[in-house]
Amino acid sequence: MKRPDGSLTLADYSARHFLWQVEDRVATLTLNRPERKNPLTFESYAELRDLFRALPYASDVRAVVLTGAQGNFSSGGDVYEIIGPLTQMKTPELLAFTRMTGDLVKAMRACPQPIISAVDGVCAGAGAILAMASDLRFGTARSKTAFLFARVGLAGCDMGACAMLPRIVGQGRAAELLYTGRAMSGEEGLAWGFFNRLCEPEALLEEAQAFARELAQGPTFAHAMTKRMLHQEWSMGLDEAIEAEAQAQALCMATQDFRRAYQAFVAKEKPVFQGD
Repeated sequence: MKRPDGSLTLADYSARHFLWQVEDRVATLTLNRPERKNPLTFESYAELRDLFRALPYASDVRAVVLTGAQGNFSSGGDVYEIIGPLTQMKTPELLAFTRMTGDLVKAMRACPQPIISAVDGVCAGAGAILAMASDLRFGTARSKTAFLFARVGLAGCDMGACAMLPRIVGQGRAAELLYTGRAMSGEEGLAWGFFNRLCEPEALLEEAQAFARELAQGPTFAHAMTKRMLHQEWSMGLDEAIEAEAQAQALCMATQDFRRAYQAFVAKEKPVFQGD
């Protein structure tokens, strides 16, 4: 619902192609086609892109958990509903599709809310990209993450993978995953820095949501600025980055949350951040 100031409330958003729930200012987005290991379709790509584009205006969402239903994260693009039709398209149509999928990653990186992916089981193709594009990733020992584009005759440079994956796991490791398309195990993903932590499968979603609630209780404006700087400084030199961070930190120092933290410290209390 749109407010007079232009902000939105998304707790009552009715998703068509996945599950969506908002509780304690944490949104949980669940890819929900478990009979096919939660693949994506043209329609779900577009709805995900539009929803993440709306999140900068959401006043009731401060963190997002992205997961898949019933033991798998996502098997990527649906073989029958995406891959098959793509083989019949001409180049302009194909480029429109690949730009649309890339726009989803741009929307995920541009939204101010931290995104935590809770990854269990199969996490392949575009599913692996969604996990990669998140800010943090919680996995399980049975997670199998595969950037498998080479195995279907495509390049590994899909949806920003060649830019983002090396920054997460390193250039050589990213090259191995993108050239071979092989699955990265949960333990390997943790050792390589792809996963922030491994959880027991039955506790995965709960732990991701608990972490998201911690972030949601923090200084919202400052978290959004941290995410923006982490993204923007990829293309900056050191001098530019230091100047950008000086400006960002000065803006954070002007917030009420900064004053609340100081007052709480003086009073020897825990600060209660309100996001302004």
